[in-house]
Amino acid sequence: MYNKVVQNIKPLEFMWPTLNPFIFCVHHLDEYPEGNEEMGPAASLAGRYLGQDFTIKDGWRMYHGERVPGFPAHPHRGFETVTIVLDGFVDHSDSHGAAGRYGMGDVQWMTAGAGLQHCEMFPLRNKDKGNRLELFQIWLNLPKKDKFTDPHFKMLWNHQIPKLNVADANGMETTVKVFAGHYDGSDAPAPAPASWAASPENGVQIWTVHIPEGGLWELPPDLPEMQRMLYFYRGGKIRIAGMEVSPGKAIELLADQPVIIEAAEGGAWLLFMQGLPINEPLVQHGPFAMNTTEEIHQAISDYRSTQFGGWPWDRYDHVHPRDQERFARYADGRVETP
Repeated sequence: MYNKVVQNIKPLEFMWPTLNPFIFCVHHLDEYPEGNEEMGPAASLAGRYLGQDFTIKDGWRMYHGERVPGFPAHPHRGFETVTIVLDGFVDHSDSHGAAGRYGMGDVQWMTAGAGLQHCEMFPLRNKDKGNRLELFQIWLNLPKKDKFTDPHFKMLWNHQIPKLNVADANGMETTVKVFAGHYDGSDAPAPAPASWAASPENGVQIWTVHIPEGGLWELPPDLPEMQRMLYFYRGGKIRIAGMEVSPGKAIELLADQPVIIEAAEGGAWLLFMQGLPINEPLVQHGPFAMNTTEEIHQAISDYRSTQFGGWPWDRYDHVHPRDQERFARYADGRVETP
């Protein structure tokens, strides 16, 4: 029976396999130590390939950062980033003068559109204890008609995101957080306005799911043309549609049938992503996702000549003051807090 529902199973490596309309997904989990005065690690950086530190050493990575972990200024064009921060903080700054600090359950939905630069740094605010960081970053494609839309970002603050507890027949409660789409009568906050997810008929769903040990949860069906992937990233084994699966797997599912998932010892933590595919050519080159190779060449040329608006900040790895609480400041000067 299971092979009528489970289409494919792949291992989770650093970059997770995705299905159209998604083009990238990564899970960051770093157990950072105490922070120093610059909000970098209060630890030796010796033995790290700074600027390209993607190897876990002592439980954490610097990524492209050299003093603060994270991703200093870099360009994007032609798609969106959806950054779900489960633990820790991210500092955002971009080439349009917008900025923010978000985390602890918040989501930033950013439309790169025609092009911008931004940095995503991970400030280690705690000086007297560790600074755990856990997040998902997802890249969602834009259709051709929206690839040159104006750049935009929107905050989905933690308190705005539906969190549902669904009990099975034995009273065991599965927790579902709905970052995009809808579940069990609850709708996620609206995404950025030009997003493929902004039209309900595109069926974009992004949820996290925690099934407790011994619990059972049913993933409801949808239209058959939807593409759906379930990422089992933490926990003990699960039984899904009659087969046993260990953690660290991406499970491609048919969309038009319900799927029953049972968690064994240790419970299960899952990320669920679904959407109607964008039936257009896709050419991706690093931080650019366009429809043709010529458009990729144009994106590179435009970035070299315009820097997508330049960089208004004092450093390419700009971070906000340690005591700054969560906020968003938009390019028009409007400031928002949770």
